[in-house]
Amino acid sequence: MSTATVKACSLERKIYLNAHSFGRAIALLMMLWGCAAPGFNASNVTWKTYTNTRYGFEFPYPSNWNALPPPENDDGVAFVSSEKNTVEIRSWAGNRLPESFNRNTKVTVNPNFKTAQGIPGVIVVEVGQQVSSMTLTITQGQVKYYWQGRSQSQDFTDYYRFFYYVAQQYKVPK
Repeated sequence: MSTATVKACSLERKIYLNAHSFGRAIALLMMLWGCAAPGFNASNVTWKTYTNTRYGFEFPYPSNWNALPPPENDDGVAFVSSEKNTVEIRSWAGNRLPESFNRNTKVTVNPNFKTAQGIPGVIVVEVGQQVSSMTLTITQGQVKYYWQGRSQSQDFTDYYRFFYYVAQQYKVPK
């Protein structure tokens, strides 16, 4: 192989690696731009706070949203938008089984989210053909807390920032 061929291959490799890195940089910039794009503004909403009497969790919800009938055991609540009854936010909690019952099914999930209260949790976004949702799960001691925002999939991008904001404001007893 001649020196010219080696230099050409080396140049092609550098171009490929630089283009690959440049593509990743563009993708990252697009994601960051999407996070900073104008959208939901919390100060334009009149808020109320729901506090669960059984488990002590709380979160804000728009004052014009309607509460659905709560379950008899008082473990949670659901609110539906007054503008679109297919948009809802809900939260519930439950006691975890003791570790002795879960000996063979121990699963460790690393938190990927932190509330404004500083509590770590796991947030999962599921995009379906009909319905999409954002679900926050927080485990504190023997209690597992859940918060969820859901809407029709075609409306989910309109509510994503709203759901994310409410999830950030979610509070659990310390």
